[in-house]
Amino acid sequence: MNRWVRTFRRYVAIGDSSTEGLEDPDGEGGYRGWADRLAEIIANAQADPLDYANLGVRSLRLSEIRTTQFAAAMRMQPDLFSIFGGPNDMLSVTCDFAGIRADLAAIFGDARSPDCTVVTFTMPDPSSINPFGRRFRNRMLHFNDIIREESERYGVLVMDFQHYPIIQDPRLFSEDRLHGNELGHERVAAAMAWRLGIEGAEGSWADPFPEAPPRLRTREQLAADVEWARRYFAPWLGRGIRRTPHGSGLTAKRPVLTPVPKHQS
Repeated sequence: MNRWVRTFRRYVAIGDSSTEGLEDPDGEGGYRGWADRLAEIIANAQADPLDYANLGVRSLRLSEIRTTQFAAAMRMQPDLFSIFGGPNDMLSVTCDFAGIRADLAAIFGDARSPDCTVVTFTMPDPSSINPFGRRFRNRMLHFNDIIREESERYGVLVMDFQHYPIIQDPRLFSEDRLHGNELGHERVAAAMAWRLGIEGAEGSWADPFPEAPPRLRTREQLAADVEWARRYFAPWLGRGIRRTPHGSGLTAKRPVLTPVPKHQS
């Protein structure tokens, strides 16, 4: 992998709940997340100031991210732009892969330029994370192939998490088994900084935990899966049956470019 060091002035992130930062609490009733953490890493690594905006809104499909966030992001003239969406498409009853490819191609093609670095990432294998992970595994693998192919076509940087086992460690995920926890977002941010070649970023984010994850006995695992379905899957399914609009009533947490203070923990 080629490595280089570049200074960024304007970073804009668009996407769904991952970009918004669920489930990485900021201690003030909101969410922090990997994109906020990446902005902090960049700001602390360079002498020049960094302005940052985050337009991510949970529950949106990729086409909705494109129609509600992309134009606003481009008006800010970012020189660093991150895009991630698609998991909500994967979890739908039907999945329009042709539409996903078209949306990614349009976003990548319009955003990528000599003045703008575009970065995205692939999904980890969900089989060890979620009780329904094996059912969605083939969809995720196909989705990752699309990300790689369209990224190569348009010169977009990809952090290919599918090939790094640490990112599918259950200890990096919240109780809902869909979103990263604080440690998960921290690792993703470190990986993205490494992929971008940020000064001081290195590859320790990919190191496995010293201990293997705890293994539950079959009965305990079944009970845990039933509780997960009751608390998380049933409400999600109910919203789909009621056709609750995606991202209904929600707005971006950081809709305009604002300076990122240095030396945050």
